[in-house]
Amino acid sequence: MFQNKLHYKVDLHTHSIISHDGGITALEYEKVLTTEALDCIAITDHNETSFARIMQKKFGEKIIIGEEITTMDGEIIGLFLKETIPPGLSAEQTVALIHQQEALVYIPHPFETFRKGVQKSVLEKIRDRIDIFEVFNGRGIIRGKPKEAYSFAQLYQLASAASSDAHCKRGLGHTYSTVTDFPNKKSLQRLLSSPMLTLEYAPFYTLLCPTFNRIKNKIVLTNG
Repeated sequence: MFQNKLHYKVDLHTHSIISHDGGITALEYEKVLTTEALDCIAITDHNETSFARIMQKKFGEKIIIGEEITTMDGEIIGLFLKETIPPGLSAEQTVALIHQQEALVYIPHPFETFRKGVQKSVLEKIRDRIDIFEVFNGRGIIRGKPKEAYSFAQLYQLASAASSDAHCKRGLGHTYSTVTDFPNKKSLQRLLSSPMLTLEYAPFYTLLCPTFNRIKNKIVLTNG
């Protein structure tokens, strides 16, 4: 299925219509995968894994079940999860629960404040339990801290990724990691030890997608 390709484009941070501020639909994920704009996508909805499970049943290993978990210390992503992890715990407790599932700990938009990134003091405490560190975020054109993130990853020799954090389809395909083999839970960290990162910000107008989606999703819930 994947044997004839030399490189695979992977996006490990995206938000579907299940996220309160997400808007990527099943058909939009399907189009991105079938056109090979991306080869593997993690669906990392806020405190939720139901949509990712549905999509993985349809597309198999091209979809990674993830969750962006709201902790007391900022947001942390679990990848290859078996069960949804509850929000509101400490970073250390959340990391422990992710690893209990033999899943991977992924740190999104570190050092940011507006988007609830985990700060340096906490990252120092959990650094030995971080599997993948996001050094470039496709929505970080204004608030991102890529220099700080890259320096931290280099200092502690962490596997690194560039991901879109897309909340709408137009945010996909600009920021991703390219690896030399199709990733799975056992190989992803190794493959991202020396990745090729596409460091391109999504179009500026896509920064409005979360706000638009919050309003739209609220209307849908109210009318539903």
